[in-house]
Amino acid sequence: MQNFPTRRSVILGLGATSLLAACGNGVGSNGAAQIDARVDATQNYLFGRYPGTRDLASRAAGVLYMPLMTEAGLIYGGAFGRGALRIQGVTVDYYSAGKASIGLQIGAQQYAHALFFMTPQALEEFRRAQGWAASADLRYATPEEGATIGKATTEIDPVVPFVFGQQGLIAGASLAGVKYTRIIP
Repeated sequence: MQNFPTRRSVILGLGATSLLAACGNGVGSNGAAQIDARVDATQNYLFGRYPGTRDLASRAAGVLYMPLMTEAGLIYGGAFGRGALRIQGVTVDYYSAGKASIGLQIGAQQYAHALFFMTPQALEEFRRAQGWAASADLRYATPEEGATIGKATTEIDPVVPFVFGQQGLIAGASLAGVKYTRIIP
């Protein structure tokens, strides 16, 4: 007798994993004050650890900070986080990010990321959209490029995403998309 997992057990397992990930992400607790505190800490960490990002933020039309994304995957995967959009250092909106993926993957991780909107047009497009999706071809800067990120990548890209502070391990190859949605915490 073979013990293959059923479709129902896989779906229930992923649902439980997503629920646990959301619980660890502060979903449903303290609203705007908690998000702002996490964004402040994330921005301070980012500027202190990767000095080139301070210049990048000063030249950006706005920056979306996502202080804590929690991701888990076992063939199907997902991630969730909440953050704030800041223009000239002031929070103007709050957003959630949801990510779905499918492919050969297993594991869990947490990370932070920031989207630097380098043109007013890119920022306006983001803010007007009902839900903004980052496509699979969106290129992420790596922490190793943090010292020089303000020079090379921003001349071409209207939006510069930067992922940092990864903890945990997730391995594999997958196709994923991220959707950012304005929220009222």
